[in-house]
Amino acid sequence: GARRPAAAARGARVALRANPMATFKTSMGDFKAEIYAEEMPLTASNFIDLCKIGFYDGLHFHRVIPNFMAQFGCPNSRDPFSNRSGTGGPQDGTSFVVTGGEFDGQEVKRQNGGNIPDELTAKITNEPGTLSMANTGRPNSGGSQFFINVADNSFLDWFNPSTPSKHPVFGKIVEGFDVVKQITETRTRQDCPIEPVKMVSIEIS
Repeated sequence: GARRPAAAARGARVALRANPMATFKTSMGDFKAEIYAEEMPLTASNFIDLCKIGFYDGLHFHRVIPNFMAQFGCPNSRDPFSNRSGTGGPQDGTSFVVTGGEFDGQEVKRQNGGNIPDELTAKITNEPGTLSMANTGRPNSGGSQFFINVADNSFLDWFNPSTPSKHPVFGKIVEGFDVVKQITETRTRQDCPIEPVKMVSIEIS
């Protein structure tokens, strides 16, 4: 069947604007991920904004579990052994502009402790290599923290009714998955790396 012109034009538009890439430089090596700006514009725009202002630079992975995931992005983890790691987020009242999707061009304010609205739209599963938003379990409680899956964790999908967990995926590793796997396998005390794993920088291209 012939493709209708509208569909063809839409296909061309998508092809022209490739999703951004994030290069993560850590003390254990580098990895690179595609950020799903097209599929998850609100969540991706929040993440990209935080990267561009250097929010993540100098923070540490505060929770790593082999064959499960590596969690990162809490501002309290600047001190790698802080017992408040995992409780923080962006500054309340800060904002970012969404690129793409239904909120294209709109400014979104981080509220109730620096949180963003849940974007439960694209059905992308928590498979190995995916980046997914961390939250407290309550609605709209995600901010800057995310985790990288190293196993098939589909029970965390917002569209999987088997558990109450709702963790939207907003990116996937395209290079250096082995680095993330090594991070999850580092020795820990109460899931926190004994030898701190530092994020030097995250660059968006």
